[in-house]
Amino acid sequence: MNFVHIKGGLSLNISLLANEHGFELLDGDQQFGNIVWQLDGDVMVMNGTVVDPSLRGQDYGTKPLDEAAEYARRHHYKMEAICPFIVKKFEKTTAYDDLKV
Repeated sequence: MNFVHIKGGLSLNISLLANEHGFELLDGDQQFGNIVWQLDGDVMVMNGTVVDPSLRGQDYGTKPLDEAAEYARRHHYKMEAICPFIVKKFEKTTAYDDLKV
């Protein structure tokens, strides 16, 4: 679990979902975003990213994506980008090149 501090008093943590197919951004019990995937063999099919409207445009979708990437690396998975946000991130940076299908 990692912590993300946001101006305005929020202290979000990033937690693996119980089904281990995603991460969520939480402040206590309140969810402010998530990233989810389906596992297809050794490929994480990245099919959704959601961030609370109050946090959009501040790069908070990248934080759960980075956690998912580290999870993929630890488990020797690849990632297939389906979600438009993740497709865009995969195109704009080389940080995930080692994970692309």
